[in-house]
Amino acid sequence: MKTSIPLLTPYKMGEFELSHRVVLAPLTRQRSPGGVPQPQHAAVYYSQRATAGGFLISEATLVSDTAAAREYFGDVPGIWAPEHVDSWRPVVDAVHAKGAVFFCQLWHVPRRRRQEEKIMQQVSPQMSFDGRREELSSPRRVAAVDAPGVVECFRAAARNAVDAGFDGVEILGANAYFVSSSNAGAEDDDETGGGGIESSRSRIRFATEVISAVVGEVGAHRVGIRLDQFSSSTSGDLAAAGAGAEEEEDLALEIVERLNGYGVLYCHMIEPRVAGRRLGLSRRLAPFREAFGGTFIASGGYRREEGDRAVGEGYADLVAFGRLFLANPDLPRRFELDAPLNDCDKATFYGGGDPAVGYTDYPFLAS
Repeated sequence: MKTSIPLLTPYKMGEFELSHRVVLAPLTRQRSPGGVPQPQHAAVYYSQRATAGGFLISEATLVSDTAAAREYFGDVPGIWAPEHVDSWRPVVDAVHAKGAVFFCQLWHVPRRRRQEEKIMQQVSPQMSFDGRREELSSPRRVAAVDAPGVVECFRAAARNAVDAGFDGVEILGANAYFVSSSNAGAEDDDETGGGGIESSRSRIRFATEVISAVVGEVGAHRVGIRLDQFSSSTSGDLAAAGAGAEEEEDLALEIVERLNGYGVLYCHMIEPRVAGRRLGLSRRLAPFREAFGGTFIASGGYRREEGDRAVGEGYADLVAFGRLFLANPDLPRRFELDAPLNDCDKATFYGGGDPAVGYTDYPFLAS
């Protein structure tokens, strides 16, 4: 790789020696029937995007079997059962054969507690690409009574991921999952004086309990976390998020600061958008970058020019690419040569039909 291109310079992330700073962002692909990854397809998909010294993050992978996830997110993979571990192993092996580092993103979707909430209380927004999301309805946070069980699910899933061969795990705390769900009504009370997990103190405690459990199980050197600024605005524009946006940003900053005490390997944050479009680097992640002592990853619609600037100016250590990496399995090589990029086919982002279409059939540069 040419060292004159900031994105293509080497970087040491903990014990991992990376040859470049172009990261495969976690991308929901919905190609795991029954929650079981299909090695014959997934191994090809991930290994196509693997390079010696590259860093890949898996699609969001469920830590438990929840009816909500099954209903709204068909054919997403899991990591809670032995069959998941067995199915992920050949996928991880294929990535490692290319010399890449592979982390599993851990994802939790809360259960509904009342059947009558079926329509009105969807628990989370639809996942989308590059950190964006499509709001479907108001999510419900984890109830205080459920929190210990959720913590245990994360811990067990982290162990399963490492047993499957993953080099580490990324806790998904963005896109209105985990602690970042800010637009649900209060449902539970607890000893903090009301609000259950909705209260800031409870949300921080819940986040740190999950982080502590995962770190205790697999080691801080194997743990990253993905966060946004907990804004309820679908554009990511905090100025448009209305009342409470500043408090949500403060909550995100406190979580980031607390990560240092656990020695977490990296913090992966989604770049906010301005009026739905990017105007260069927003600089909105700068306080989080300054607050975190480990590797800092930025994502959210970056192009090569913006990624080079982010790394070159020290705004981020690594940059995660979603759509560009999906459509260009040899993205680091294309960046190196400043080669044309394939267009992505949005109609094939999520499952359906032939699993290879829009998944493993994007062309490489001609050798």
